[in-house]
Amino acid sequence: MFSNRNHATRAYVSLGSNLGDRAGNLLLAVRGMMDAVFCVTRVSSIYETQPVSTIEQPSFLNMVVELGNPLPAPEQMMARLLRIEFALGRIRDVKDGPRTIDLDLLLYGQVESHTEFLMLPHPRLHERRFVLEPLAEIAPHVMHPTLNRTAAELLESLADDCAVKRWMP
Repeated sequence: MFSNRNHATRAYVSLGSNLGDRAGNLLLAVRGMMDAVFCVTRVSSIYETQPVSTIEQPSFLNMVVELGNPLPAPEQMMARLLRIEFALGRIRDVKDGPRTIDLDLLLYGQVESHTEFLMLPHPRLHERRFVLEPLAEIAPHVMHPTLNRTAAELLESLADDCAVKRWMP
């Protein structure tokens, strides 16, 4: 059984949407997290980003939220995030295709997981500007558990030159 004894543990979730009311989908996902009894402690700005895909599709709106205690076990958190995606119309028919909502568990404290259901830290978090920009905005000093570098350091050394700009509606 997972025990969350460290009261300073934080989890970070990346949100993305490029179908329908993109901003509305992000806000509904944050609301879904609160309804799923997640304690949302910080929310980044919204960023507009180009898709990282070979499939032609609209640009994304992305953001990151910080979740605080009480935190469910990482696997329970992932299951709740998948239910929120489903409730918001997420269909997984084309890999890296357009989507109403995408929720990725990026970090859960210093927890590492390498199962078919849950990879922690997120395996591509350190390669993606659209994740690191909003993460570094709200948690620049959060440490990547395997790379031993902060979000700000990862962003600074990032080779990804995809356009990521703060969204102004």
